Amino acid sequence: MKQPAAPLLLTPTGVDYELLDSGHGRKLERLGELTANRPEPQAIWAPALPQAEWAKAAATFAPKNDDDDSGNWQTAPGTPEQWPVTYNNLQFYGRLTPFRHLGCFPDQSPQWAWLEEAVKPGMKVLNLFGYTGVASLVAARAGASVTHVDASKKAIGYARENAELAGLQEAPIRWICDDALAFAARESRRGNTYDIILMDPPKYGRGPDGEKWEFFANLPALLESTAKLTHKGSRVWLTAYALRVSSVALGSMLQTALGGSVEIGEFVSEDRSGRRFTNSMWARTHV
Repeated sequence: MKQPAAPLLLTPTGVDYELLDSGHGRKLERLGELTANRPEPQAIWAPALPQAEWAKAAATFAPKNDDDDSGNWQTAPGTPEQWPVTYNNLQFYGRLTPFRHLGCFPDQSPQWAWLEEAVKPGMKVLNLFGYTGVASLVAARAGASVTHVDASKKAIGYARENAELAGLQEAPIRWICDDALAFAARESRRGNTYDIILMDPPKYGRGPDGEKWEFFANLPALLESTAKLTHKGSRVWLTAYALRVSSVALGSMLQTALGGSVEIGEFVSEDRSGRRFTNSMWARTHV
């Protein structure tokens, strides 16, 4: 297995996003026109900007407790529920979600840039746990036929709205609301294969029919099915926000299940003062 490359930083990858400051367990960031103040447990240092600058945030997320991603947004008057964001001239919506997210993961923009390079017209791309679909739109714009799978009907609806804003509502994207593990198993039985497979599984989740997803319990079975969806030359990219797992372990999982040439690394954010923290781990393989 190759050693991990230098951390992938967010800022040079074309998305309309900036990490303005971080500290005291929080991060101050701008996504498109909206500035948000959200929890970031890794930011144990003191903020660089004065509190008056943090107070200007249009939206501040207050978690229910330290171990829960759910909570409430406190917003300034006139703060929109959704607003346009741009990645390399591709528009989609930012949103204030009940789980502290902003409707997309701008720290994954290095993956979007990779897709723009890797996708060739006519390729088939499978995006499991596709969420609001930015990666699906990037792949479709590059000429791929995309299968986008997510267990949340609401997320699928948001993804369709993003496609319409991007002018890609007629692009060859199949929007499928399904449990990722069940879908991958069925696709493997059908004998279908893909040129590129993206997987961004959460730590915990529920399928549309109440199926239970747990990262460490269910990932091996998902990778077993995924291996059957590849052919010689396929590329698979696995991302994990469950920070208890290292990129080294992710790479070993892919190597064991799929073989091929494996690369590993981290998605890293850097604020204006140069302080950095890891958003997620990743591993990818070229079968």
